[in-house]
Amino acid sequence: METNHVGLIGAFIAGFLSFLSPCVLPLIPSYVTYITGLSFSDLQAEHPSHKVRQQTILHSLLFIAGFTCVFVLLGASATFIGSFMQEHMTAIRRVGGVLIVVFGVHVAGFFDIGILLGEKRVTLHRKPAGYLGSFAVGLAFAAGWTPCIGPILASILMVAATESTMLRGIFLLLAYSMGLAIPFFLSSLAMHQFLVIFSRFKKYIRVFEVVTGIFLIMVGILIFGNYFSLFSRYASRFMGA
Repeated sequence: METNHVGLIGAFIAGFLSFLSPCVLPLIPSYVTYITGLSFSDLQAEHPSHKVRQQTILHSLLFIAGFTCVFVLLGASATFIGSFMQEHMTAIRRVGGVLIVVFGVHVAGFFDIGILLGEKRVTLHRKPAGYLGSFAVGLAFAAGWTPCIGPILASILMVAATESTMLRGIFLLLAYSMGLAIPFFLSSLAMHQFLVIFSRFKKYIRVFEVVTGIFLIMVGILIFGNYFSLFSRYASRFMGA
């Protein structure tokens, strides 16, 4: 099957930008201690024991599996709904493009959009026991709708709604999930190094917000003018060549 390389790369970048957002990056240590049940001192050890590393790997992978399942199902649903609205696809694409630009303006902080400032999320005050509990926390994390990750995810879902097949929508959200999952997994395995790097670069979080906002604005403009699909087609041909 011919895949939209540019769309997948863009979705992966969006996932990575979600990881760098203020509602995810600073809370990575909290997420990892919560899902593993390990102490912060165990996780931040420069050379953690085999047991600590094994427990971190298993819980992190199940947490990632949880939020990936939700995101992929959302992608499939968005494409399925979009396939029933093909006759109005031009209007849907233009409205989606405008909304993505609005999301970008909000994320970049150029203007605050009141309706996007509220926070809606599923919160688990106590983690269910065992490895299955980590999967459940991943599901809850994906169901969370925060001001910083929500607009990015919504933008990717709008792109998925314009895809021609459900499989393309699934791959798009899978790429988004991997953009968020890979740096999370690496950070959980190297918490000591993560804390060192984060202490140096946390002052640049505002820069990442602006970059994310500009990225969404560009995607919105491309989708509104139908340039995104044209650009993707030419890029796919170039990569194939």
